[in-house]
Amino acid sequence: MIKYNDCMDPFQRRKKGRNMRNYFDWDRFGEDIRRTVQDAVDSMDFRSLNQTITDTINSAAGSFKKSKKDYRRRTAGNGCGTAGNDWAKVDLSKLKQPMLYAGTGGKKAAAMALSIIGLGIGGAFLVGVILTGLTMLLIESSTGVMFGFLSLVMFTVIFGGVGIVGMKKLGRVRRFQGYLSELQGKEYCNISELAKRTRKKDKAVLKDLEWMIDKRWFIEGHLDDNNTCLITSHDAYEAYRELMRKQDEVRRNEEEATKKKAWEKKTMEEERAKKRQQMDPQIRSMMEAGQAYIQKLRACNDAIPGELVSEKISRMEELTKRIFDRVEQDPDSVDDIERLMEYYLPTAVKLLEAYEELDHQPVQGENILNSKKEIEDTLDTLNIAFEKLLDDLFQETAWDVSSDITVLKMMLAQEGLTEDDFKTGGK
Repeated sequence: MIKYNDCMDPFQRRKKGRNMRNYFDWDRFGEDIRRTVQDAVDSMDFRSLNQTITDTINSAAGSFKKSKKDYRRRTAGNGCGTAGNDWAKVDLSKLKQPMLYAGTGGKKAAAMALSIIGLGIGGAFLVGVILTGLTMLLIESSTGVMFGFLSLVMFTVIFGGVGIVGMKKLGRVRRFQGYLSELQGKEYCNISELAKRTRKKDKAVLKDLEWMIDKRWFIEGHLDDNNTCLITSHDAYEAYRELMRKQDEVRRNEEEATKKKAWEKKTMEEERAKKRQQMDPQIRSMMEAGQAYIQKLRACNDAIPGELVSEKISRMEELTKRIFDRVEQDPDSVDDIERLMEYYLPTAVKLLEAYEELDHQPVQGENILNSKKEIEDTLDTLNIAFEKLLDDLFQETAWDVSSDITVLKMMLAQEGLTEDDFKTGGK
């Protein structure tokens, strides 16, 4: 049976069938066998019948193989595929790539045609305008000459416009080819980088790309949300959109977290203000004075540029804030900060004001430098004192915790639940 290629049309199939029959005639093969059998029957001699039929079949098979091989050699490359195993050499990945850019051959030819026709015919009409104008200046012009002159001017403008349009299209085609050359097959490119490489302004390149995307010169072209990047494929654009969605989600989460923190801070401040209103007036007045000192420390820190002294002031501000927070939590400890309010904080502020004045002197002599060093060392001493005071404010709490831990250990020992009891099983 003759096998046909699936991609052949009926005419090709019939042609192939005729070609195969030219190389091997099945009818003649059947006639040879029929005649051999008839001769054996007529002579009643069947001894050589089997051998004769076998030889005939072998001879026919050999002829068929030879003709088939010869046919394939002659018809190689004429089918719908490539000859032999050439199909294995095809790069399938290239066949799967989408068409991202429109062809420029036809566009370039059309633009050149418009330019040549428009400028050529327009130039000819312009020569006619000039000659007619000179004639009108030299001799008295009639109405017909004037009409002809105006007609020439009109045709000059029309064909000149056609030529200019063609030149613009030709320039756009060339710029498109330049963009493709700079892209080098990439699926995205920064517009400012593209403008830099092509030596054009960003706005001009953006305007070009918008027009080319609209006219589908970039078949799958897109611009990002800020019009700063060209994306040339749907896949890359989808990846960009997915990235934007994730960034928006992260930004929304951060905004919600910031709003939540702001709300919690506001709520805490409102609760703290409400609690202060319920305090004893004397304690409340002391707390307000403490906040004023904290603000003064911060102002001095902002006014003094030195990094080392700034760290010392920041430490003092933080300790002072924690001290007053503790007093707010435990108003009974207000008596413990009397020296802080009456001496330490006022002294610290005076020292910092003096340091600020010394630091702003244009000439830093030995006396000024020594004074500044002395103040810096004093700030260290004050910070140690503030740390000790803060620790003392938590002393009662530490005692309570220590007492609770001691009682808990005693109870665990009585119940046989200490570490030694776990190891011995309580025995």
